[in-house]
Amino acid sequence: MNAVLIALLVLPLLGAALTLAPVFGPDRAAADRRALRFGTLVTGAVLVLTVALAAGFDQDEPARMQATTDVAWIPAIGVRLHLGVDGVSLPLLVLTSLLTFLCALYSERRLPSGAGVPSARAFVGLFLLLEVGMLATFAVLDLVLFFLAFEIVLIPMYFLIARWGSGAKVPAANRFILYTLLGSAVMLLGFLLVGLKAGTFDMQALAAAHGSGLSHSTQVIAALAIMVGLAVKAPAWPLHSWLPDAHTAAPTVGSVLLAGVLLKMGTYGLVRVLLPVVPDGTTTLAPYLGAFAAVGIVYGSLACLALSRTGAKGDLKRLIAYSSVGHMGFVLLGIASLTPVGVNGALFANIAHGLITGLLFFVVGALKDRYGTADLDTLAGATGGALYGRAPRLGALLAFAAVASLGLPGLAGFWGELLAMFGAFDPAEGLSRPAFVTYMVLAGLGTLLTAAYLLIVVRRVCMGDPKQPAPVAELADLRPYEAVSWTPLAALTLLAGLWPALLLGLSDPAVKHLLGGG
Repeated sequence: MNAVLIALLVLPLLGAALTLAPVFGPDRAAADRRALRFGTLVTGAVLVLTVALAAGFDQDEPARMQATTDVAWIPAIGVRLHLGVDGVSLPLLVLTSLLTFLCALYSERRLPSGAGVPSARAFVGLFLLLEVGMLATFAVLDLVLFFLAFEIVLIPMYFLIARWGSGAKVPAANRFILYTLLGSAVMLLGFLLVGLKAGTFDMQALAAAHGSGLSHSTQVIAALAIMVGLAVKAPAWPLHSWLPDAHTAAPTVGSVLLAGVLLKMGTYGLVRVLLPVVPDGTTTLAPYLGAFAAVGIVYGSLACLALSRTGAKGDLKRLIAYSSVGHMGFVLLGIASLTPVGVNGALFANIAHGLITGLLFFVVGALKDRYGTADLDTLAGATGGALYGRAPRLGALLAFAAVASLGLPGLAGFWGELLAMFGAFDPAEGLSRPAFVTYMVLAGLGTLLTAAYLLIVVRRVCMGDPKQPAPVAELADLRPYEAVSWTPLAALTLLAGLWPALLLGLSDPAVKHLLGGG
């Protein structure tokens, strides 16, 4: 299985390199079609390999690192090419390969357009390079390699926003790259401090040591640097301000991957690195992380509520971006509790958010393509958008994704938020229970506000009088390629909600292993 894991990373890298070669023909239009089909084939092959990896995974021992490769890479500083997968990283690898394939499939029929776009080959090349970085982040077990994988995704995403985005796309891309690069630089300082003091960058060895050999002050400083760097990508309030602009300007597939995968890289790093490597420093800083998470939940919900008001000229993509700040707040709150229940809830909420928000951005992107805008007032019209009457399948999918996002029991969004709040109700030993109960109450208030703004959006966009003049002459319902691209996300949202043990059975032993000493 280690060969399968290596192939997961090598295949899209070779595919990205192949887009630079003149192998798609001299005719520009035909070459673009072949390139897009090539991107779908490569990402489809990666998805098949990921499914094979999941099928071969020993579910009786999810805490054990499997499919490992461990060879020397830079002996002078002790950096090793160390790869592996456990119950924490396997669901994220599957989510990444699935979303990437669905985005490639969608782009084959709906390539984002923009002024000065060079060719579809450039789009596919950047897209495949982005997949390499995302997959590698969840597969590497060396701090230096983790940093490199973390950085690989930045340049492709920057160009996807700046060249294939819309509106103020260049300023949004610049803000994205500036925030994330600065956060990564701070994170690297923390990695270097840990590696130099411990004598190794190997994440498994550091987790097994569980902070031994690192003084309390070293752990606090390293934890602070790593936490700040990862919190930028999470994104945690108040380091989130790059996110709404990036989502608003990004093309549909860029928004799907940004919300569905890139945000998970930050929270995954908190679980994989912070909890087992610098446990004393993490315990010291956990109350502050919990406080920022609780504020982020309420802040994101209030921002969405303001954008959903009639006459606010709220952009629906921007509203979903702010909702991600709130939803990722639950992930951060679960991690801050330092309990198996809370961390399992955080990991479940990670996957649920990727599925649900990916579906939301797909649907809103389709509405923007049809209306020419994502402005909520325009989409709603004078009496309501009447999507149920004009495009019932599209309206049903938007309503389904919205109620899943607000945490309706029986759908994926419910379990992660519930377990994160339960972890805050009874945090780990050494943490202030009154403080975390306060955070839990604020998170509960956030769930009410979330339900309020999402139901307002559904009422304004889906309901109304279909006999009133529509904002557009014709509103096409769900197209076949959209149904193929979006149905897996809706099905998995339902499956994860009805069968949460599918994910929790994998993550729980691995989380206890990390919290107990790696």
